[in-house]
Amino acid sequence: MKDATILVAGATGNLGGRIARALRKRGANVRGLVRHGTARDKLERLQEFGIEISTVDLRSPSEVTPACTGISCVVSALQGMRDVIVEAQTVLLDAAIKAEVPRFIPSDYSIDFTKLPAGENRNLDLRREFHNRLDEISISATTIYNGAFAELLTGQMPLILFKLKRVLYWGNPDQRMDFTTIDDTAEFTASAALDPSTPRFLRIAGDQLSARELTVLVSEVTGEKFKLFRAGSLGLLGALIGIGRIVTPAEKQLFPAWQGMQYMRNMFDGRAKLEPLDNDRYPNIGWTTVQDVLSARRVR
Repeated sequence: MKDATILVAGATGNLGGRIARALRKRGANVRGLVRHGTARDKLERLQEFGIEISTVDLRSPSEVTPACTGISCVVSALQGMRDVIVEAQTVLLDAAIKAEVPRFIPSDYSIDFTKLPAGENRNLDLRREFHNRLDEISISATTIYNGAFAELLTGQMPLILFKLKRVLYWGNPDQRMDFTTIDDTAEFTASAALDPSTPRFLRIAGDQLSARELTVLVSEVTGEKFKLFRAGSLGLLGALIGIGRIVTPAEKQLFPAWQGMQYMRNMFDGRAKLEPLDNDRYPNIGWTTVQDVLSARRVR
């Protein structure tokens, strides 16, 4: 779309900033939607890439609607709890409709939660709730599912236990899971934002590996012998999640420990597996594998 202007909500965030830069690389005009009080250095970083800044109160339709004027597609990369994923995104969606924006990409970027019943994952339930509003209106919406961010395997997601030389799993060690890097997700999202023919759902994965395959891979990359470590059944993991939520509810935190456990359970369960994949939709994207991610960690 030549001369398209894309609005990126959450442009100062990790994923949002990468989406904005990927759009600029493709020649798009980008308007970054940021909150009042955003640090000056974050704004200057966006401006260095030629990104226009629009500072708004995301609770205020009167501020958000003008920011959506002249926009070809709104891309949301907002992160947060109900006040953000449901309430602020609803303000953003309503503003886009009022400004006659033709397309909207919500902040989903996850496993395919439409295959899961409500109540299995709090953060994904918030996205499901926003979808109820999104599917009621006529704007053309596209959700992008990417599984889990592959970078989490090197730290925040406790699957590869580097010090113990173990790969942890729950349930079935041969259940494949979807992993996509943040950069690849951003590149694909930018391409989708500039593509007026996108369907309602797009699914991508830079790599699909089971715990058993991951064990072989990390052994090859590190040159050290890793083994599988079965932590227990999915039923046991579900029970531990329930206990964790009672003992340390942390309901106002975005990622309490039990929330990460919920996401792992959903991945090992297999129901939210991404298929078929849309990786080939934009041939210019070179997909980063888990081996690439692990090799980069080893170099550092």
